[in-house]
Amino acid sequence: MPRSLITRITTTVAHRFRQNHLILASSYSSSSSSAAVVSDSASSAPTGSDSVDITDNCVRRMKELQASEAADKMLRLSVEAGGCSGFQYAFKLEDKTNDDDRIFEKDGVKLVIDNISYDFVKGATVDYVEELIRSAFQVTTNPSAVGGCSCKSSFMVK
Repeated sequence: MPRSLITRITTTVAHRFRQNHLILASSYSSSSSSAAVVSDSASSAPTGSDSVDITDNCVRRMKELQASEAADKMLRLSVEAGGCSGFQYAFKLEDKTNDDDRIFEKDGVKLVIDNISYDFVKGATVDYVEELIRSAFQVTTNPSAVGGCSCKSSFMVK
């Protein structure tokens, strides 16, 4: 590969990371100023169009996972810079929450989202999808996204 091509690719990738970092940082500063106003809502979920929906398939799979674990786990959804479209979803099973988390619950299953990530997934739907090539938790609809990759693990912000 020619050296000039490597230099251009490196410059483009570095620029993209800086843009994503600035977007996440500005989102964090705006959410932290509003967090002071609604400090009691950190442990409760908003209602209406700002809530994050959990499908029945997601609830079923979480209950299966909880049955195999000693402790009740919660599903954590976070948004990270990266992926082929700029941002990517990350799912983890956790047993504790942080001070800045928002908790959404359906049929005893809890979905935990930090305040920064919440700004990117307001009004979204979390599902558990089983396909021939994989089975995974996915964000199936996200009103904050204008596009993404076909695997639904990354997205672009409006």
